[in-house]
Amino acid sequence: MSKEYDYLIVGAGLYGSTFAHLARQKGKRCLVIDKRPHLGGNIYCEEVEGIHVHKYGAHIFHTDNKTVWDFVNAIVPFNRYTNSPIANYKGKRYNLPFNMNTFYQMWGVTTPEEARKKIEEQKADAVAAMQAAGVSEPRNLEEQALMLIGRDIYEALIKGYTEKQWGRKCTDLPAFIIKRLPVRFVYDNNYFNDRYQGIPIGGYNRLIDGLLEGVETRVNTDFFENRSHWEGIAGKIVYTGAIDAYYDYQFGRLDWRTVRFEEEVLDMPNYQGNAVMNYTEREVPYTRIIEHKHFEMFGDAVYDCPKTVISREYSTEYQEGMEPYYTVNDERNNAMAAKYHQLAAREDHVLFGGRLAEYKYYDMAPIVEKVLKLEDI
Repeated sequence: MSKEYDYLIVGAGLYGSTFAHLARQKGKRCLVIDKRPHLGGNIYCEEVEGIHVHKYGAHIFHTDNKTVWDFVNAIVPFNRYTNSPIANYKGKRYNLPFNMNTFYQMWGVTTPEEARKKIEEQKADAVAAMQAAGVSEPRNLEEQALMLIGRDIYEALIKGYTEKQWGRKCTDLPAFIIKRLPVRFVYDNNYFNDRYQGIPIGGYNRLIDGLLEGVETRVNTDFFENRSHWEGIAGKIVYTGAIDAYYDYQFGRLDWRTVRFEEEVLDMPNYQGNAVMNYTEREVPYTRIIEHKHFEMFGDAVYDCPKTVISREYSTEYQEGMEPYYTVNDERNNAMAAKYHQLAAREDHVLFGGRLAEYKYYDMAPIVEKVLKLEDI
């Protein structure tokens, strides 16, 4: 019996929307459903006071892949935004990622040789302390970080922020979480090394709307509330939701960290002068403040808009009903995820894709690249 659709796509985030776009180009009949009241998943934006507010946290598109960059820019042109976050530690500002500006702000050094020497001295102190304790390999994130960058930067810019982000002491976090730290001995505040970087002009909704143009979509529609119906209307399913939910949690529930946002409209044109400011001391409850207008308004244009919108971000443990954000890649969760992936590999009519379905954190560009590389759409 012929099905109504070739593909039912569960989830209208970047993976599902990109897949639907490519499938439609090949003449496939697609239906995209999403349980939220809007399309776009976590890149959804809402216009507030003329500003595109990233409702689920800051999203900056960056890639070295020209094919991916050309693909998204063919949907909507991107601007020249360069991600240059600032760390706020006890009121003092430090540039990120760690570079010569950071080292000057931290120690007053002005040459790469001085900075390198300072870091190597502190790294040597960390190694000596571990050896004195009879330890040959880092046992936790704290020891790993001290070996990579030394105590000063770790204490001011890493420890508090990381403990807020994960809800655990750095001494209780595994070392592999911080395998390496970007250290640049040049004056360069550009966070990403990728060749291409920016924000869609007009916000991410324009990207999603362009991808889903001509595709049938339904919001406020939960796949699991009428699962048998949805499974029967399409030849294949593209599933981008949580993989443990798909299999009714038969091996248990995977753990996540999530983020709570506290949004505020301020009666001023410019609050912090930068899109992203991390608050790295443990005593400040939020991890960062996002000032959304700086993603798309530059220079004097910031003052053309008399108000600004900020979002304070609070990292917290995931509970049922919250949005899952970050995977908890410890031994227990990785083993559980592997069992679910084994079940998924046996499915011949379901494609599992994206952060939730793969239990893997992704930036945006790798998601688009992953879908572009699919051979059978």
